[in-house]
This record gives sequence, C-alpha cells and structure tokens, in this order.
Amino acid sequence: MKRVVIILLIGMMSLFNVCKAAEEPVMEDVKLDLRSYDVIEVPAGTFIPVVSAQEISTQYCPVGYKVRFTSTNDLYMHETNIIPQNSEFYGYIEQIHEPVVGTNASMIIKINKVILPDGFEMPIRGYIYTANNNLIGGEMSEPASWVKMPHYQSGIGNNTTLQIRPGRDRKMGKHTVITSGENRIIILSDSAWITHTLTD
Repeated sequence: MKRVVIILLIGMMSLFNVCKAAEEPVMEDVKLDLRSYDVIEVPAGTFIPVVSAQEISTQYCPVGYKVRFTSTNDLYMHETNIIPQNSEFYGYIEQIHEPVVGTNASMIIKINKVILPDGFEMPIRGYIYTANNNLIGGEMSEPASWVKMPHYQSGIGNNTTLQIRPGRDRKMGKHTVITSGENRIIILSDSAWITHTLTD
C-alpha cells in the first residue's frame, strides 16, 4: 500500500512539473538585426546660416514667443551632410528689453530644436548670434539735438569750418524688428549630437 501511495505522489509531482514547464515560454537564441548609428558631434560655437520665416518684433512679440528659422546652406562634417538646406530651426524669445530714452529695444532668441527636411527632429542648444553677446538690438537711439561747433583753420585765408555733432540728449528708443526673410546666424551654445546618419 505504501508503494502505491509513493508511486501516486511521484506521478502527481512529475505531472505538476510538466504542467509548470508547459506554462513557461522558452526563449530561443534569436539574433536581431540592429541598426548602428554614426554619432557625429557638432561642437559648440558652430555657426549655421539661417533665414527668418516670420517677422519678430519687440513691440508685439512677448517673452516665450515661438520663432522659426530655415537653414540656407548644407552643413557638412566629415564629408557627411549633417544639416541639409531647408532644415527648420525652432526656438523662442528668451528675453526682451523695452526701449527707453537713449537705448533701442533688444531681445535674445534661443533655439532649441531642428527638424530636417525628412521630418527627423533633434534637440539642439543655440542662439541667434550677434557680436553683442547674442543681444539683438540695444543700440543707442538717435540724438535729440545737434550742436554746431566752429573749427578755425589757420593758414591762408583763415577759414572757419562749421561742424555739427550730436548733443547730449537722446530720443526715445525704437523697437527692434527681425523682418521675414532676413538673414541671420545661429551659434550653438552646446555640442549637438547628430544620430540621424545610419549605416548598414
């Protein structure tokens, strides 16, 4: 009787293990064909020529206003066209300074992504470049008055030349505008990693 009970227990355990093994899927050794990426680093400080796709003005565009620029040339690196012509750069107005007496309005435009002509999107960090720390506008306003200064010349005839120079007072500053179709330059503030180029 003990042998029958032991045989039944062993049979039930083996049946339980067979059911358990049937429930667990077995992974076969499958090799997947993975695409490899050529990562190209575009260093900070790279210039990208662009054209404005819209008018941007400090008069009616608030901080955070979204802007768009289009690249005018192909950008090559290591014989690879990494940013083709007609790529679209998107960003926003990061800062605005209103016009005051003596100074025109100014703004800083940050660029945060590029969309290539085939629709591939990449994040980047850059600004619309100016020599004044990327500040667009901010020049001195026009003089409010002009002062006449005589210059006496010695020599034959003792002639006098009248020179006009700007006075100390300045007019109210004007708003700064980037017109639609205006050529500008984007400068990268951080390295951009281009992963769109695929190899077989």
